[in-house]
Amino acid sequence: MGLLALLLALAMGYGIYEFLHSLASKEATPENPVAAHEVIRTALATLTFAGAVLAGVYAYRKQRLAEGDAHRADDKQLAERFTTAADQLGHDQAAVRLAGVYAMARLADDWIEQRQVCVDVLCAYLRMPYEPNPEAASTASVGESLSSTPAAYKEGEREVRLTIIRTIRSHLQPQAPTSWSACNFDFTRATFDGGYLQGSLFQGTVSFGGAEFSGRSFYFGGADFSAGRVYFSGGRVDFRGAKFSGASVDFTGAKFSRGSVYFGGAKFSRGSVDFTGAKFSGGTVTFIDAEFSGGTVTFIGAKFSRGSVDFTGAKFSGGSVAFVRAEFSGGTVTFIDAVYSGGTVDFEDVTGAPQNWGPFPPTDSGG
Repeated sequence: MGLLALLLALAMGYGIYEFLHSLASKEATPENPVAAHEVIRTALATLTFAGAVLAGVYAYRKQRLAEGDAHRADDKQLAERFTTAADQLGHDQAAVRLAGVYAMARLADDWIEQRQVCVDVLCAYLRMPYEPNPEAASTASVGESLSSTPAAYKEGEREVRLTIIRTIRSHLQPQAPTSWSACNFDFTRATFDGGYLQGSLFQGTVSFGGAEFSGRSFYFGGADFSAGRVYFSGGRVDFRGAKFSGASVDFTGAKFSRGSVYFGGAKFSRGSVDFTGAKFSGGTVTFIDAEFSGGTVTFIGAKFSRGSVDFTGAKFSGGSVAFVRAEFSGGTVTFIDAVYSGGTVDFEDVTGAPQNWGPFPPTDSGG
């Protein structure tokens, strides 16, 4: 290859020389004969320039090929890391699954093109069947194999799940070095046995449809649901069909701007949802057809600006709903077709826009 390039360069040089010599010969006169050394010098200069151009093209092409090889090597390495992390998440030992959580999170930070896929895997883990009760194995029926139950208790599984939630939260903070706020989060039918998402910024789509909050508190205090649609921020938060049985979900001080929170068809039994001090600016909170049988929903001191809370068709057979000192500025609370057979609904010191009280006696407080 080198010899061929040399011969090609010599041939090109000779051709350039002959071409320039013929041009010079046509213009030569007896008084001004052709100077061979001038022709050679011009030919060499032209050949040098052509060689520099070709060398530049060759170097650029070589660099592009090297970059392509490096990119393919990086993609291969990232794909191998993904496979390893996914295998760790499926391991029998909790310590290995924990390592898989951190490995998948690091990969999401490094692999921008597939960040959403890595986040999807972590969310999918939370959607897997989960048994929080360590005594569940001993309650299986005689002759019933543990593998036939919906989910068997796993040692250390709660810590793995809490680690996923903490990891997600740390990447949703406004000051996070690498932000996942623009990602979508699908927690549909997931089981939450405690956790914290305080101060998180959601800018994508988040769904909690059919999720179950059992036994422990889950905190959203100070979370920002703004800038779009909240199945969580910028969008919509979707808890439709969720079950709250003894757990608490805390939205204290949360901000909802043009977003919506859906609790339609949710069932509250001994659990609670706390919107104390929350601010709704044009947002909507929907409890259509929700069932309250011992649970608590609190809007103490909440502020509604052009927003609304809709309890259409909700059933109250126990528990309580409190709007104490809530402020409505152009917002509404609607209990159309709600059914009340027990529990308490407290509108003490409510101020702001007229309300549709449904089955509840209207209050004169605050007009």
